Parts: sequence; C-alpha cells; structure tokens
Amino acid sequence: MKLVVFGLSVSSSWGNGHATLWRGLCAALGRMGHRVVFFERDVPYYSAHRDLWELPGGGELILYPDWDQTRRSASRQLEDTDVAMVTSYCPDAIAATDLILESRASMRVFYDLDAPVTLARLRSGEAVDYIGPRGLRDFDLVLSYTGGRALDLLKEQLGAARVAPLYGHVDPEVHQPTTPEERYRADLSYLGTYGADRAAVLRELFAEPARRLPDRRFVIGGSMYDGSFAWQSNIFFVSHVPVKDHPAFYSSGRMTLNATRTAMAELGYCPSARLFEAAACATPILSDSWEGLDQFFEPDLEILIARSADEAMAAMDRSDAELSRMAAAARERTLAQHTSDVRAREMEAILTASAWAGAETAGVT
Repeated sequence: MKLVVFGLSVSSSWGNGHATLWRGLCAALGRMGHRVVFFERDVPYYSAHRDLWELPGGGELILYPDWDQTRRSASRQLEDTDVAMVTSYCPDAIAATDLILESRASMRVFYDLDAPVTLARLRSGEAVDYIGPRGLRDFDLVLSYTGGRALDLLKEQLGAARVAPLYGHVDPEVHQPTTPEERYRADLSYLGTYGADRAAVLRELFAEPARRLPDRRFVIGGSMYDGSFAWQSNIFFVSHVPVKDHPAFYSSGRMTLNATRTAMAELGYCPSARLFEAAACATPILSDSWEGLDQFFEPDLEILIARSADEAMAAMDRSDAELSRMAAAARERTLAQHTSDVRAREMEAILTASAWAGAETAGVT
C-alpha cells in the first residue's frame, strides 16, 4: 500500500521524538513492500540540524517551504494513495486534514504521537493547533502513541470513531550495543530534550543523586537546557546527540534514566522510544513510575523503578552483574516485542481491520 503522511519531522531528530520513530517505521514498512511519502515543512530549526535527507525503505521525503506551495503536489500524491495520515504537531495539520478529507484516499488516519499533551490542553482550555473544530470525528481511524484511558478520552472528547494504540519502538539496526566513548561515560546518563513538565523528575532522580554523590559522573544529552536546571559540578552536558551517536551514548553509561513528561505519566501506557532504544543497546534502565509500565518491561527483572532520590541511588548501588542481567533481559524483550518491524506489522493489521470494519459499516460485502 501507499501511505502519504503529513508530519512534524523525519529529517531532523533535533528537539523532537517523532523523527526517530518515523525512520524506523518507514524502513520497516518498506521491507514489507509498502511505500511512504512524507511531507515535512522545511523550518529553520530542523534544517539547521538535519541528519536525514532520504526516507528509509524506498519512500519519498518532500520538504516544502509553505503549504500554498505544496498543496498541489500533496493533492497529486493523494490521488492514488491507500492511506492518508496527519500527525500531531504537524505545522499544517488542519490544512492537510481538509485536503485528505476532500481526497479519494481509501483511508483517512490521524496519528496522535502526543495524546497526553493533546488531552491535557483540551482539559485546560488551551488551543490544540493540529486539530480542527470538528475534532477527530471525520477520520476513519485514530492511532494513539498512548494506550489505556487515553483511547477512551480521544473518543469522548474529540469524537474519534475508531481508536487503536501504536506504541513506540526501536530499529535494532540503528540501536545496538557498541563501543563506549569517553565523552559519554557516566554512572547515570539521561538523553532527552528539556521540558518543564519533567523537570521535577530530573531534579529528584538525576540532579539530587548527583548532588549527594559528588564522586559519580552524570551526563545529560539533549537540547533546550539553560541555567535554570539544577546543575551540579559532576553533571556533564552534551548539547545535542544525533541519532547516529545514540548507541554510543547509551553504551557508555553504566545506567540510563527514563524521565516521563507529567501529562504522559498521569495517563500512563505511554512508553518513550528512549526506553526501547536504551534496552536495544543493552543499557540498564532506571525509570520513574507510571501506570502500564509493567506491560512493556517487568520491574526488577528488566527495568528498575525509582520514586525518590534515595531509590535512584539504591538502584545505582546494584552490582554490575545484576545490572547486566537486567539489561540482557530487557534487550531480549525489546527485540521480540518492541522493534519497528513489530510495530509496522501491527500498523498493517490495524489498518486492515479498520478497512474491513468501515466496509461493513457502509454495507459493503
């Protein structure tokens, strides 16, 4: 099948979690014989940090300066597409939605990779600029990066007719154990863009242990950090770690931290792709706690959980043998259940089931 996607970014992994996911998914879909055409607005902050120029899996990446200049091209691509998809945080999501609803695409899909943020904004009365006034009711299917209660809320609050979870994943061809690098060497590492809504978790599970353990080395990799963070003399900072360096970053740490955004932790069932990336690199993982985490990794066997600085430090005191066993178990689980190939097959099955359900609803046999 042919999929046309209007998304945030696949060409740059700077400051967003969408790009790496789409790269893995496009490569996997390509191996299955499907073709993806990805429309991405060419904005300065992504073009300055671009680390991909061709879509994996034999697909097509279309970078455009503004919607008016690409509307005709997008319309042509939609003429023979099987699946037309708009994602959360696509800068032209509403215009793209209008276009695909007018098209002859066999299936119209919205993929919310940020459902907890979407729902939190709705709850607080804030505008959600990637969803129009009719909500999600005109889409044949809504995919959600988040499971659990979020699926019901997308129906209740945004009118979604059919909803299915499509969780994060990892491409093991990209993320795998590799040679450590001195600049990333750490007793505890953290890889992620700064966000005010996870600052408290980082302060409690990362900065506070660093303050109490001055002889240990802590490393943060990511963008958008400033002087307001609770820096310590033994916290070392790398401003941006490109995807190609993620394996080295993870492989250089004795343990890495997963810190979840507040909205995502509150809803649960929203595993960060960073969890699967670290596990695929056989790096022991320490995570904050949220509902549904045990559906992806088994606590104490495949992942360690901390709710306080004391618990984080206790995790760091585990022996190398214990941590190695845990990391090996998490990697095995990830390669079996959380790869991009697995998610691509799940996507294919969801789309097929939704198409059949839609045909039955329309009275087609």
